[in-house]
Amino acid sequence: MGTTIKPVTIHKTTLRIAVGALFFMAGLCFASWASRIATVQQTLGLSDAALGAVLFSLPVGLMLSLPFSGWMISKIGSKRVLPAAILGYSIALLCLGLAHNTFQLVICLACYGFAGNTVNISVNTQAVAAEGLHDKPIMASFHGLWSLAGFTGAGIGTFMIGRGIDPFHHFIFILGIVFVGVIIASRYLYDDHLTAKNTPASTLSISEKLRLAIPLLTLGSIAFCSMICEGAMFDWSVIYFKKVIAAPIALQGVGFTAFMFTMASGRFIADFFAHRFGLKRTLQVSGALTTTGLLVAVLFPYFYTAIAGFLLVGVGVSSVVPMVYSAAGKSKTMSAGVALAAVSTVGFAGFLVGPPVIGFIAGLATLRASFLFIAIMGASVVVLSSRAKL
Repeated sequence: MGTTIKPVTIHKTTLRIAVGALFFMAGLCFASWASRIATVQQTLGLSDAALGAVLFSLPVGLMLSLPFSGWMISKIGSKRVLPAAILGYSIALLCLGLAHNTFQLVICLACYGFAGNTVNISVNTQAVAAEGLHDKPIMASFHGLWSLAGFTGAGIGTFMIGRGIDPFHHFIFILGIVFVGVIIASRYLYDDHLTAKNTPASTLSISEKLRLAIPLLTLGSIAFCSMICEGAMFDWSVIYFKKVIAAPIALQGVGFTAFMFTMASGRFIADFFAHRFGLKRTLQVSGALTTTGLLVAVLFPYFYTAIAGFLLVGVGVSSVVPMVYSAAGKSKTMSAGVALAAVSTVGFAGFLVGPPVIGFIAGLATLRASFLFIAIMGASVVVLSSRAKL
């Protein structure tokens, strides 16, 4: 029997609620920042290219967090890392509201990316543990709560903008919500401390870990392409409606809201769809919907057609990441936690790299041209999933 912690000691419903709540808190933090990017850009007088350069500090923070977050989770377990990481994430969000110049914003975004990746790995490790207690897939429902939080955060952001409330006071409100949620939910997480310390993968050398991670490369690549699309929609959808669609101020967040609505809804039905039609078909359809939606928004840059396109993109990206993470958690070449960390890190890198790349392309060409690049990433999901052995 070894030292593995028996899952029967944990009530699966309580664990699922606790993990779901922390997914919601994480999504709320990210969506709160995404809803105020246009405000920060205007306040600091940043061009699209300059904003893209500034946003590159997010993936820098991610890369800096890799050795730290992986070591911490393997050393003390995700149950102890996750609450601290989410609190750090919300504090970094608050600091973004205090940035008064580009240098301060870059430093704060790096810290924000550092905390965000630690949250991403640890919360998905908890989700794998929770899914292991159920007889059917539930990973997509957790990501659905993250998306629902994004929808909620977008609504709160729209309200704050409409009332003329500055980002700092907006983020104080979010910090309060996250603090209460973390204090309550963290008590009921899966205790993987001993499991993390005694998993064989934790003693492997870097070269051995890389060798074992090769079979997961396709999953990571699919997640990377899809999350480039997802991250770009988070950071640039409001700006797209402002500059390309020329929507009135009160309606500039409608596209982002439409995207978040279908993304959240899609994740609550993704488990059923994948169970019925299979992982490969689910990924193929998802990539096709993403590509189609982006092409509609680019080729027909009008208010209602752009909304329709963003709705399709939301459905398209909704199931890719949770399906890929669930598949990684069932890896036969390494422990679920290590496999998930490898795939989620590659995927989350796309989430953070996408927005600054869009800014650079917009600076060199146009914002519409940059959205064509995102469409290519959606098409890549179709190609990769079609050729993969899933």
